Formats: sequence, structure tokens, C-alpha cells
Amino acid sequence: MASWNSVPLEITYEVLGWIAFVAWSISFYPQVILNFRRKSVVGLNFDFVVLNLTKHSSYLIYNATLYFSSAVQKQYRDKYGSGEMIPVAANDVAFSTHAVILTAITLFQIAIYERGAQKVSKISLAIVSAVWLAAGVCFFIALPKHSWLWLISIFNGIQVFMTVIKYIPQAFMNFRRKSTDGFSIGNILLDFSGGVANYAQMTVQSIDQNSWVNFYGNIGKTLLSLISIFFDLLFMCQHFLLYPGRRELIPPKTVKAIEPLMQSSDRTETESENV
Repeated sequence: MASWNSVPLEITYEVLGWIAFVAWSISFYPQVILNFRRKSVVGLNFDFVVLNLTKHSSYLIYNATLYFSSAVQKQYRDKYGSGEMIPVAANDVAFSTHAVILTAITLFQIAIYERGAQKVSKISLAIVSAVWLAAGVCFFIALPKHSWLWLISIFNGIQVFMTVIKYIPQAFMNFRRKSTDGFSIGNILLDFSGGVANYAQMTVQSIDQNSWVNFYGNIGKTLLSLISIFFDLLFMCQHFLLYPGRRELIPPKTVKAIEPLMQSSDRTETESENV
């Protein structure tokens, strides 16, 4: 079993890992708190949340299986070399578990808070259904030969695919509305910090082991960091440069409540003018 060559690098690795865990974990709360305070999810794209739940669920399956299963760890070392370290740390498992819970809470908020006319798109529902159906088929393919490493690599691939597409609906929605109101920028800033720390953690391990297998042996984690950082930069550009206005949008129910009062006021003014 592989071990660390440098104690300082090992400590740095652990610190960076938990920095990424804390930043990524806290990143879910600004949106949840914003939804709670507004009692509205107007401005938050529902497809983003649904795709995100599938993404984190598949990532949890990958991380937890590779971290806890000795059989899968053996298959990993047989493939990449007996001296290679497992590229999943305790903070990866902790983050994935926390992410699934908080994303599910956000989905629950969508069900109970003011959401206007927005619905989860049929395209997103079709994508999620197809992904889990494919995962089920892969399970039965892997079962006869116990190809568990191959199977969890499928889940790793799923989380990378979902990471690529999950941000697109929210980015397009911001562009269409010319506003990021209702979408928490605090979420993005923390997510960006976690992505940078996660990538730095992998680099530290590679330097210590004098091997870059850590990157292509866990390509999902590598792409996760790079893709997240790219979209975080895009959202920051939208929020701070393209659409810096912080005007509150009036939820549809509020508008409906105000319209009768406005119409009543208009009638009163008209009657006064006639008199």
C-alpha cells in the first residue's frame, strides 16, 4: 500500500481537502437561506437543481464505494499499480453525502415556495431518467464478473456529464432575464474556492508520489474541478459585470395581489375626473 513520502505535503493535502469540503458544503446554504427569506424560488432554475441532485448522488456512489470497499480498491490497484494511493479521501465522501442532503432540501423548497410559472423541463426529466436507466443496465452488466471498478467509473462519468450540463440552464436563464436576482452569488464564490482547493489537493498528492496517475486515475474529480471553476467564473462575470443590478423581482403572486389594487385606484381616479 502506498504511503506519503513527505509529512508536510501529507498535512497540506489533508488541510486542502477539508478546505474544499468546508467551502463546497457551506456553498449550499446561501441559496437555501435566500429561498427561505424570500419564501420564493423565482430566479433559481429548477433544471439546475434536478440535474444537480443526480450529479451528487452518482458522485456519492463513486466516492463511498471506492473509499470503503476493499474489493474495489484492489481492482483499482490492479489496474493502476499496487503502489498507487486511492484517489478518494474522507472529505470527498463527507462532501458528497452532505451535498445530496442539501440539494434534496433545495428541491423541497421548490415544491413549497412561490415559483411562478416555472416547471422542471421535460428535457431534464428525460435526461435524468435515461441516466439512471443506463446506470441500472450497467449494474447488471458488471454483476456476473464483479466489474465493480468499471461500474463506479460509470457513475463517475455520470457525475462529470451532469456537471457539464447542470450549469447551462441557470446560465441561460440569467442571460435571458439579464439578472442574477434569486440566484445566490455566495454559492458561486464558495464553490469556486472549493474547486481551487480540490485541484490543489490533487496536485499536492501527485507531487509527493511523483506520479500524475492521481489525475487520470480519477478523471472525474479532475474534470469536476475544472468545469466547476469555469462556470463559477461565468456566473461571477454575469453577476458583477454583465448584470450588476440588484433589483428585487416581484413574484407572480405578489403581482396578482397588487393588480386589483392598482385597477381599483385607476377606477377611483377616473370617477373623480368624471365628477
